[in-house]
Formats: sequence, structure tokens, C-alpha cells
Amino acid sequence: MFADKILVNFSQIFSPIDKGRPLRGKEMAEAVILENGYIAIKDGKILAIGSGEPEDQLKGDSTVIIDYSGKLASPGLIDCHTHLVYGGSREGEFAKKLNGVSYLDILKEGGGILSTVKATRSASFETLYHKTNRLLDKMLIHGVTTVEAKSGYGLNWETEKRQLEVTKTLTKDHPIDLISTFMAAHAIPEQYKNNPDEFIQLIIDDMLPMVKAENLAEFCDVFCETGVFTADQSRKLLTAAKEMGFKLRIHADEIDSIGGVDVAADLHALSAEHLMAATDEGIRKMSEAHVIGNVLPGTTFSLMADTYAPVKKMLEAGMAITLSTDSNPGSCPTANLQFIMQLGCFNMKLTPVQVFNAVTINAAYSVARGQSIGSFDQGKQADIAIFDAPNVDYPLYFFATNLVTDVYKNGEHVVKNEVRH
Repeated sequence: MFADKILVNFSQIFSPIDKGRPLRGKEMAEAVILENGYIAIKDGKILAIGSGEPEDQLKGDSTVIIDYSGKLASPGLIDCHTHLVYGGSREGEFAKKLNGVSYLDILKEGGGILSTVKATRSASFETLYHKTNRLLDKMLIHGVTTVEAKSGYGLNWETEKRQLEVTKTLTKDHPIDLISTFMAAHAIPEQYKNNPDEFIQLIIDDMLPMVKAENLAEFCDVFCETGVFTADQSRKLLTAAKEMGFKLRIHADEIDSIGGVDVAADLHALSAEHLMAATDEGIRKMSEAHVIGNVLPGTTFSLMADTYAPVKKMLEAGMAITLSTDSNPGSCPTANLQFIMQLGCFNMKLTPVQVFNAVTINAAYSVARGQSIGSFDQGKQADIAIFDAPNVDYPLYFFATNLVTDVYKNGEHVVKNEVRH
């Protein structure tokens, strides 16, 4: 079978090992790294990869050969935790944070999530669509080809639905694949601040069935944290969501450890997010339940804290971890997953191989797409990020700079010489 195109002469190709599940513990230090490599593409899928000269049976008269001498290739990067669709911005809180006002105190003052809720409720579909489309363009030129996007800035059905519809529309319109998560339980609305149980029941009785009926989201998430939703409330919501057929994620142990990881373990959530305050016992439970730890070092960085998630303990316990931007208007306003990868090395002491595994094969399993993306196995989508770098270490060492030059999505050349096509 002849390839449509063959990308040749890579200095290195980072090729994750797909074991049919996320890589756990010591496995995250494993990968195949091909020198002088090539990638053959047919009908938008990976046909073959290898070292040296591509085999003759891959090359037909119409096969296009593209030279990437001196470059590094990896599977397209996967950002598996974002709050991408929102109105307004929150740079007005920056000075408060610089003066030591905490995230929860800003929330109590009506800022934080609640201020974004107000802006998102007043934003039209078109406004949200164009704003999110621009963010996706920035992600794409940084090598990201798949993104998980949560709702959660509506806290009412009308706005939550609008956020989810923006995501659904952009999945069709933008090269990046979007995976949708319903997260109305992101904060307690003002009218329910004295009765959050009633809001949880409203989500269960009214919103979740409509999300399912209109096929607006695949996952359900909840913010289990001091001042937001308790472990019992989170368990009630996610249990109902699971019974309706949603896959589960949970914001847990971001600031305080209040039992969110127990909910994740007991309900076999696909992932638990943040985990900066995760305890040894919580890590053990998540490892035994095969919950993926989705860590977000950009949030710690943005909050100017030193509470990075204890990833070394997670790996020692045999957990699988991923790295994501948490892209959002307040606690992590960035679209640069490469910077998050660099924080994984500089501030969490992960190795480059562990980091690349975290944003490729493990992230693919975190969004339930491990069979189709995240590695260069034959038949998977030809999603490829190409770095102006001679080896896998260089993009992590040369920090705070976008080193992606080209991106392929389903075999299509969507970023060329750092420009979206």
C-alpha cells in the first residue's frame, strides 16, 4: 500500500508505547525514540514509521515526500483539561493575587468563577464562538491537536447549553478535535448559596437528562473543594451521571483534601484533576482504582503557590498521570501546553520522556481516545506535532518559546512554518 505522503529525515521521532491503557508508574519513563526517522501517512492515518530510508513498498508515483531534517516529531499534543468557552477576562484580579489575596477569598468577594459566570451569561453564541476559535488557533500552532473543553461558566441551563453548543460546533469547524465535558457544578450560584444540595438536585433532575438527550457532552465533572461542593454532593452528582452513561472526571484536592479522590476511586472516574493537596492515602486509592491523575502545574504557577501536585509519589504508587493547561480566564490564562510541559520538568522534576508520554498516550486515554490518537501505531489518526528541535530533550530545556513549526491533523498540513493553514 503506497503512502499519500511520507515525512522523512527527522532527527528523532518520539513514539509512545501503546499498551492498550495509560502508562503507569515506571512505564512513563519508557518510549521508542527513532533516529533519522520517517512517518508514512495514508488516508489521514498512520501507515508506518521507521528509521532510515522509507521502504520501497511505501512509495508510489504520487507519494509526496516532505523533508524534516533536524526536526523532532511527536504525536499531536492532547490538552485534556480546559475551561475553554467563556466570556470576559479576569486580569482585574491580578493585582489582588500579587498582594496575597487567596483564590477562595476572591471568590467570596464575587470575583473568580462568579465574575466569569456573569460575563459568560451575557455573551452571545457568536461572541463565545469567535473567542474560543481564536484560543484554539493559538493551541494548534503550539502543537495541540485534541482538546477537552468543559462548560461551567453558566450555572444555569441556558448558558451551560450555549457553552456546550459552541464546543460542539467548533468540533466540526476547527481542525482540533474537541471532547466535551458538562460541568454545571463548577460553583454555587448566588440563589443557591445557602442550599447547594438543591442545585445539585436541579443538575441531576433537569440538566443532565437534557445534556444526554441532545448529545452535548461525553463527560461529567464537579468541583469538589472547600467552599464549593462537598464529597457527598460530588458523589451524588457523579453517581447519577454514571447511571445516565456519562464518563466521569472530578476536580479534587486542588486546595484542600476533602474526599474528592475517594469519590474518584469509588466511582472509577477516568481522571481526577488538580491533586495539589493529594495525600499518600488518596494516591494509594487512586492507583488501586486506576484513576488517571491529571495534574495542572500552570494553575499552581498562576496562583503563585508552591503546592505542585506530588507527581513523584504518584509515579512511585504506580499511577498514570497527564499534564494539561487548565486553560481558563482566572487561575490559568494560557493556551501554551508546551509551557505546561516545561513546568512539568522544571517544577515537578519529571523527565522529558515522562512529560511527552503525559501529553500524548496518557492524555489520549484520559479523554477515552487511546484507540485512535496518542501514539504512532498503524491505523491511528495522523496527528503530528513537529518541533524545531534535534531531540526529545530540547523542547523542554529551551523554555517559554514555541518550538512547533508544523502540525498535521488527520494527515492534513494545518500548521506550516508556524502559521495556521
